[in-house]
Order: sequence, then C-alpha cells, then structure tokens
Amino acid sequence: MMLDKDLQSIQAARELVKNAKNAQRQFAKFTQEQVDKIVAHIAAEAARHAETLAKSAHQETGFGRWQDKVLKNLFASTQVHQHIRDMKTVGIIADDSAKKVMEVGVPLGVITALVPSTNPTSTIFYKTLIALKAGNAIIFSPHPNAKVCSQQAIDVVKRAALEAGAPEGIVDGVTLLTMQATETLMKSKDVSLILATGGEGMVRAAYASGTPTISGGPGNGPAFIERSANIPQAVKDIITSKTFDNGVICASEQSIIAERCIYDQVHFELVRQGAYLMNEQESDQLAAILLRPNGMINPELVGQCAVTLAQKAGFIVPATTTVLVSPQTTVSPQNPYSREKLCPVLGLYVEENWHTACERVLALLTNEGMGHTLVIHTQNPDVVREFALEKPVFRMLVNTPAALGGIGATTNITPALTLGCGALGGGSSSDNVGPMNLLNVRKVGYGVRSIEDLRQPVAAPAPACEPTFSACVEPTVAPTAVVKPVSIFEDTRFTGSDVAPTVAVIPAASNAIASNQGDDRFTTAVSPANDEINEAQVERIIKQVMGRLAP
Repeated sequence: MMLDKDLQSIQAARELVKNAKNAQRQFAKFTQEQVDKIVAHIAAEAARHAETLAKSAHQETGFGRWQDKVLKNLFASTQVHQHIRDMKTVGIIADDSAKKVMEVGVPLGVITALVPSTNPTSTIFYKTLIALKAGNAIIFSPHPNAKVCSQQAIDVVKRAALEAGAPEGIVDGVTLLTMQATETLMKSKDVSLILATGGEGMVRAAYASGTPTISGGPGNGPAFIERSANIPQAVKDIITSKTFDNGVICASEQSIIAERCIYDQVHFELVRQGAYLMNEQESDQLAAILLRPNGMINPELVGQCAVTLAQKAGFIVPATTTVLVSPQTTVSPQNPYSREKLCPVLGLYVEENWHTACERVLALLTNEGMGHTLVIHTQNPDVVREFALEKPVFRMLVNTPAALGGIGATTNITPALTLGCGALGGGSSSDNVGPMNLLNVRKVGYGVRSIEDLRQPVAAPAPACEPTFSACVEPTVAPTAVVKPVSIFEDTRFTGSDVAPTVAVIPAASNAIASNQGDDRFTTAVSPANDEINEAQVERIIKQVMGRLAP
C-alpha cells in the first residue's frame, strides 16, 4: 500500500532518529582525538565548498548577497572550528586535585536542528561542528524555501564525517519536508535537544514540543551614537553591518539613536556614506509593506537591497544608496521602524542626552528583541558601564558592526550563529551557543569533611558592647589532667587574696580543657583599691565565665 506524503515523511523522520541514536551510541565511545579529527575534516570540507553553497543559497532564496554568504560559510566553518578546536569535551574535561573535584563530559545524545532560510548553509556547518564536538548526533530540518541548498550543505558535512571515520547516521537531514516530519523529530522521546534557529512561530513550536530547546530569538538592536564617538567610524560600522548580506543577520542594527548635540554630524555622515533619509510620505509607503497584516515580517522584503526596497515601496532612490533611514519619534508594535527589519532599513531617533537615549533604547528593546543585542559607539567608559549594568540584553557591543560583532566575527565573543536571549527573550540560554551548551557535565566529588566537622560549633564574635581580648592565648595543662573550675566566690581574682583557691584534679579527656589560672581578662572588673564584690560585677563575670566554659 502506498503511503501519502505526510505518513512517508513521518516514517522517514523516525528512521533518521533511530539511525542517529545508534550512531551516537558508537560515537560516544570515541576518544577526544578521534572526535577532533572528524570535526577538523568537516570544517575543512565545509570551507572548501563555501563559495559554491553561498551562490546556491542566494539563487534559491533570493536573500542577501552571495559574496557575504561566502564569508558567513567560512566563518561558520573555519572560525568556529578555530575557537572550539582545543576544547576538552570527551571524558574527564577537568580535574581539580586541590579541591578533589572532577568533571566528566556527557553527550546529550541526538539533537534536532532547525535551519532558517536566511542562513541555510552556514547554520548547517556551524551546528554540525558544535554538536559533534560535544559527542552528539544531529538531524537537520531545513526551511522549505531553502531545502535544495541546505541539502547540499548536509551532504557535504555528512560525507566529510564518514570519510573521517564517524559512524553512519551521525549527521543527516530530512529530505521529505513536511510539518509532520519536523514535529515528529521535535517530539521524539529519543531526541534529547532541539537547537532552534528560525522564525518566531517555529521557535515557539519547538518549546511547545516538550523537548528541551535552545533557541535564538528575534533581534531589534538599537545603535546608540554617544557624543564622544568617532562619528564617521560609527556611521561606517552601522552601514557595514546593515548592508552585510542585506541585513539578514538578527544581530544587525535596527535603529540609530543619536544625541542632539551631534546630530548634524551624524546626518552629514549618513548622507556622505550613501544612506537615504526618507521623507514622511516615503516612510509611510515603505512602512505599509514592511510587515504582513498579522504583524510579521514580510518575507518578500527580507534580504533585499535598499534600491529594490524603495522600488517595491513606489519611490526612487540613487543607485548608490546603501540603507534607507526613517526619522522616528514613536515606539510601538505597529511601527515597523521600531521593530526588527531583516533588510537595510533603519529607524532614526534624536535624543537630548545619553539619559534620554537610555530610555529610548529600553523602549525599543521592550518593544521587541529583549535579551538579544545592542551596540554603543562611544569613547566614554562610564557610559559603557552604565549601559552594561542596566540594559536588558546579553550581547552589548562597543564600537563595532553589530551583525559581525554579535556573532563573534569582529569581537572575542564566542563565534556562533545561534544567539541565545535568555529568560528575557523566552529562551533557556543567554549564550552564543557552543559545544559546552550541548553536553552535560557529571561532577565527581571526593569527601573532604566529616559530619563531625560539620557539627563543630563556629565561635560567635563577642558582642560589640563587650571588649575582646584576641591577643590572649590561654595555657593548657598537661594531657594527663585538667583543672576543674571552682566556685567564683573562692577565686582570688575577686577576693583580693594572694592565696590560690583549692582546685580538684580530674582525669584528662582526649582534648584538654583550658585552665583559668593566669587569665587576667576579668581583673579590670574590680578596682584594685576595693576588695568588695558588688552584685552587678559578679553577675556579669559569671555570665562571661560560664560562656567560656560551656561545652
């Protein structure tokens, strides 16, 4: 009997999981050297196909620029590999002999990875490397609009893994793409984790599946140009970032916030560097097509150049235009210029000072992009610290293009194409996701304290109103005997007598009790000129003595 497409895709997904599980069981026994050899070969093969797959992705999706996709493919293979190459992920990954604690890397198992159409080949390279480095198997579910180029990328990493000695099934992908197939992968009891990069709906579905999920969220990164900034360089960085692959990287800037005292300079540099500042009518025309009626990004505009965007909106801009800029004064879910725009379009806000700029940044991030990214251009470290302490993002970038800085290309942040937004963004991690996010760590701890140690009382500090005598070291008697305390009324310290009181000697315990003889801490309680003992003095001294002798 011939099964329909949906049922076929479900069965195929189940087979992928079964094969991946068997492969991972074998792979989990590989040494660190074997794993590293496989990962290195995959990275080299991916880099070798960087240009071919970049052109294929551009041709299939129509997004971005193929030249920039080459750089993304090289970043996701070569730069990611350089960062993870020397990581210890197999077996004992840390051993602290002083503290007697050992850590063992434990692979998660089988990972399902969702692939976005905006980065359909580079994401596959990157996720393969970090998953296998951590000892896992990985199954990809490509975006339907990029299934051809994604399958080509899967074939490259799959073949490279087998060539280097990995078990068959350690890397694979869905070829019969349906929602049912993806759902089967996400809900399988044999899948340990979903690594989700994609649209908001798909990410929500991953979290709703019941399988642990690590995801990247939507970006809406503000770029604040503070008065001390190198303004020509700041504008250059923003335009470089926003035009890189025509703005499809979610870490790229979405708005510019400038202080009023430097706005003329910012405006001059924007125009000089090819930005087109739209008038109110042009802004309205573009706004009308930036979002779908349901409030989601219009996919027809994603990754298109500024000239094409203007044409689609119904107005003409110079052929040299780099980005379209719309002056704005409001922030809301209905205002597309205050939201994520995966194309070279920027909102522009002018603020009186850096305090009001702070408020605008917060409003933009609260509107969309909580937990993701912001960039600040400044030479003032105090402003950087203020922003770092207060702003609700987990990537704050300083004096760099945000699209490249956020993924770790122009910064020393972990190189990654899945950028976690933490709890603020509804995710489980705030990291740039790497191999250490894809393994568990088994802790081995040796006993270093006994229960008797835990029961030892901790000496309480003396009350502030009573003097302390830390310099006093009390003598101890010989280990064969201890001195039994006598009545306080027989103690010469209070009677003024020169004759020592009679004491009784009792057998010693294992720990000698300190003798009271020679202790002068209480001598000041009674005036040497007065042999009388008053009641208040005796009561206070009794409390002190009994406190010291208490077991």
